[in-house]
Amino acid sequence: MSKQRSLGQVSDFDIRLLRLFKTVVECGSFSAAESALGISRSAISLHMGDLEKRLGMRLCQRGRAGFALTDEGREVLRASQTLLAAIEGFRSEVNQLHRQLRGQLNIGIINNMVTQPHMRITLALKALRAQGPGVRINIGMSTPGDIERGVLDGQLHVGVIPQITPLAGLEYLPLYEERSLLYCSREHPLFARPDAGISPEELAATDAVAPADRLPLAEQERVQTMSASATASDREGIAFLILTGSFIGFLPDHYAARWVEQGQLRALLSERYYYDIPLAVVTRKGRRPNLILERFLEEVAGTE
Repeated sequence: MSKQRSLGQVSDFDIRLLRLFKTVVECGSFSAAESALGISRSAISLHMGDLEKRLGMRLCQRGRAGFALTDEGREVLRASQTLLAAIEGFRSEVNQLHRQLRGQLNIGIINNMVTQPHMRITLALKALRAQGPGVRINIGMSTPGDIERGVLDGQLHVGVIPQITPLAGLEYLPLYEERSLLYCSREHPLFARPDAGISPEELAATDAVAPADRLPLAEQERVQTMSASATASDREGIAFLILTGSFIGFLPDHYAARWVEQGQLRALLSERYYYDIPLAVVTRKGRRPNLILERFLEEVAGTE
C-alpha cells in the first residue's frame, strides 16, 4: 500500500479503529479477536481495511501464513499505545478534578448564625471540605444588604441572609425559618414580673432597641408600635443594648438561649411577641459555572 498522503485530523472513528487494531494485535489474530471485540472476523477485516486506507499504509499481513505486523504496523501500534494511554490519562485527571475540588468559596453570612441548631451550612461546609481538601473557604460576617451587594457584584459566590424582599438578580434556596422573641435582661424592671402582669400598653411604652435591617411588613408594624429609642445594625448590637438593662428587644431564640440558660435574659409574652423570618442561601442569577459552588449548593439542598 503506497504512502501517498499524510494523516489529517484524528477523529473519534479513527480512535475506535486504533482500539480495534490494538486488540487484534494483543489477541494475535482476527479470529481470536472475535470474542474480545464482539464482532465477526469479516467485520474486523473491513475495519482493519478502513484503518489502513485512512493511514495510507499496510499494518499487517494476514492469510494462510498467519497474522504478522509490518514494520509500519509496529510503529503504528507503538503510537496507538501512546495515544490511547494519553486519552486514558486525560479521563483520569478530569475525573480526579471532580473528586478533588480546587479553588475558593467566598461566603457572606449574617452574624450569630453558628448557634442555629439546624446547622445546614456547617454540615454542607463539612461535606465540601471532605470532597475537596484543597478548597479554600473564606467566610465574611456582614449585614444582609452588604451580602446581597457582594453576591451581585461577584465578590461573594454565595450568601446566607433573611429572605425579606427578594431581588430580581438573585436566586434563593430556602433554608429554614428563624424565630425571634422579645427579651429583657435581669437588670430590667420587667424581668421579675410574670407575663400576666405585663400589658401590651406597658410594653409599647418601654424603651426598646429596633433592628436597622429590613423586616417583613407585619414585623415592621409590630416594631413601630414599640418605643424604639435605640437602633442596632446587627444582632450582637441588639444583645449589647438589651444586656444593659435599659432596653427590651427582639433576638433569635437560638442566639439568646445561652443567656436565658444563665438567667441573664428572659422572653416576654412569648406566645404573642414573636416573629418568624425565612432564611435563604442566595446566589447570582446567570452566574458562571463554578463546580465548588454547585457542590456546596447540592450539599445544602440535601442537608436537613
